[in-house]
Amino acid sequence: MKLTPLDIKKQEFKKSLRGFDPVEVETFLEMVADEFENLIRERNSLSDEVLRLKTQLQDYQDVEKNLKETLMNAQQNIEDSRENSKREAEMIVREAEIKAEKIIEDARIKLVELKNELVVVKAQKDSFARRLRHLLISQLDLIEVLELDDLGFDKAEQKRLGRRKPPLKKNQEEIEFEGVDEVFPGEDDTDAHVREQDDEPLHKHAAWESHKHEEDDVEEPEDENKEEDEEKKTRISDKLIF
Repeated sequence: MKLTPLDIKKQEFKKSLRGFDPVEVETFLEMVADEFENLIRERNSLSDEVLRLKTQLQDYQDVEKNLKETLMNAQQNIEDSRENSKREAEMIVREAEIKAEKIIEDARIKLVELKNELVVVKAQKDSFARRLRHLLISQLDLIEVLELDDLGFDKAEQKRLGRRKPPLKKNQEEIEFEGVDEVFPGEDDTDAHVREQDDEPLHKHAAWESHKHEEDDVEEPEDENKEEDEEKKTRISDKLIF
């Protein structure tokens, strides 16, 4: 049975001989009832405080739980970010290596192409030099033929065949083409053979020039013939130039 302050106040006792003083008993019961009421009030207050503290504790526990979850999520995110950054860095390095290898390979291919182009250019240079030399020699031979028609080819040819040819000196055309070959070296044996064949008419021309100068020293034509020869040479040279 639950006892309340009101029950204490209304409690009645039986009267007997030599019993307690009713006034004192009632007074004491009043005091007990009041004190009991205060205790109940204090208990209720403490209960409310306990409930409030429990609620607050639960809130704190929820906050702590959330903080722990947040911290764990943050750590997991950091780990994930670290792994992602590591993978991205490895991918970037790999892509850079692949690009570098491609650039090196492209540069190597370009170098080979440039070397091949250089070989082609050198071959074209050599071919142009040979054709130009052959053209010059052909023109000089044509001039010689025209000159020999005026000077008497048969007589000059007989004298040239009957005499020993002196050592030749390099003329200006040979020196110039040798300079070109020094600047662009690297012709093979076939080109050298072709050049020897191309140089053969040049040597013949130089031999004939030497013979002609000797013949001019022996035979001195008249001034009128010299003037006519010079005019013919000038006309032929002008025609060849144009």
